[in-house]
Amino acid sequence: MTASMRRRGAAILVGGVAASMLLAACGGSSTTSESSSAAAPSASTAASVAASAAASASGGAVAAGCEAYAAYGGNEGTKVTLFTSVLPPEQQRYEDAWKPFEDCTGIDIVYEGSDQFEAQLPTRIAGGNAPDLAWIPQPGLLAKLVQAGGPVAAPQGVADNVDKYFNPAWKTYGSVDGTFYAAPNSSNMKSFVWYSPKKFAEWGITVPTTWEEMFAAADTIAAAGVKPFCGGIESGGATGWPATDWLEQIVLRQFGGDVYDQWVAHTVLFDSPQINQAMDTLAGWMKNPDYVNGGFGNVQTIATTAFQDAGKPILDGKCAMLQQASFYAAQWESFKPGAVVAEDGDVFAFYLPQIDEAVAANPVVGGGEFTTAFSDRPEVQAVQTYLSSPEYATARAAQPGGWVSANNAVPLDTYTDAIAQLSAKYLTDPAGVFRFDASDLMPAAVGAGSFWTGMTAWIGEDAPTKEVLANIDAAWPAS
Repeated sequence: MTASMRRRGAAILVGGVAASMLLAACGGSSTTSESSSAAAPSASTAASVAASAAASASGGAVAAGCEAYAAYGGNEGTKVTLFTSVLPPEQQRYEDAWKPFEDCTGIDIVYEGSDQFEAQLPTRIAGGNAPDLAWIPQPGLLAKLVQAGGPVAAPQGVADNVDKYFNPAWKTYGSVDGTFYAAPNSSNMKSFVWYSPKKFAEWGITVPTTWEEMFAAADTIAAAGVKPFCGGIESGGATGWPATDWLEQIVLRQFGGDVYDQWVAHTVLFDSPQINQAMDTLAGWMKNPDYVNGGFGNVQTIATTAFQDAGKPILDGKCAMLQQASFYAAQWESFKPGAVVAEDGDVFAFYLPQIDEAVAANPVVGGGEFTTAFSDRPEVQAVQTYLSSPEYATARAAQPGGWVSANNAVPLDTYTDAIAQLSAKYLTDPAGVFRFDASDLMPAAVGAGSFWTGMTAWIGEDAPTKEVLANIDAAWPAS
């Protein structure tokens, strides 16, 4: 399911020398310097932008408060357009985050958001009206745009930042046919289980840290007369996508990143021994009548329960756990005004444990958006490189709203809410096995088609596993 659809359902350098200067500044900066760089410069600083930029370009003094942006000098008076599906109120948070960069460099970042982004971007590119930068929500869309001749390769400064500050998988997802185009902007964590800390305490349950502990907790809760899990996969025309996420979590944990990648590429078929085994594991979890569907009914009610509503019974103690992504944090307020999302609050989340550390250590399924350029003008490369830097990510993380970066140089205490901080902890793990949402990587006929409908039939109609998997394989495009 596309990132933009999920958002709607829940409510998405100046050359090598300059890049080297930036990396030297970033590599030597401490938490204190990163945090202070996010502060807006004074009016007198803003007034001296042009002089500061010129001084930077010629090796002269840099205005106080603008040191972190010295590498981007020489671009004053220019404009860079950015096209995205991200709309207000998030737009203002981005603009607040990069205002110091604009003030210190004299580059004006012109933000344009649209709820028709994915339809409009290819049309604009074909019409010769491409934006300078865009936030692409899927690697698959990036690949299509590259095939059509749209994006330009990322400059070395961006590549260096991604190599230094991100899990290696992110560079793979920002590349097409061996050429690197796009660094991640935002990211999201899908490997969470939501629960009530208060109810866990009542049941004598501690947060599980292994797969076995999670199911031991489920057995204890079931013995107390409560269904341990709840779920919902109804989502209008996208019904079924949460169930595809559940399977993706298991495939990665049970068989590791290589098999996951082969599954996405269809060299490991859906109707393969590995995916059949993963479906059996999922059946023992989310098709187990002793475990689900707390607060709603039997197993089949998962198919008709809206995914937005699935977690509500957790607050009433009618179910104990829901596997769902970090963005579900925004849903609790609709169930209980003033609901506290915290480790000691009304509701919180824990990391969905690994199954086999030898297969995949700290596996995470997630998603995100990628900053992609359609021009290689110096000012565009400057903004593109800045948006891949710790300075930008730290400034944006300090804004409210739960935004998360996979940039590992952002201090965790920068994040303004507990779920964002917990998400960043796992998304920035350099030793973790990160993989992008599989259905977003598969051809649309499968990832946004037969995979969704097949999983819905498997749960809602108890369709046979092998039949479901064979049907999904049959829908895979021939080329």
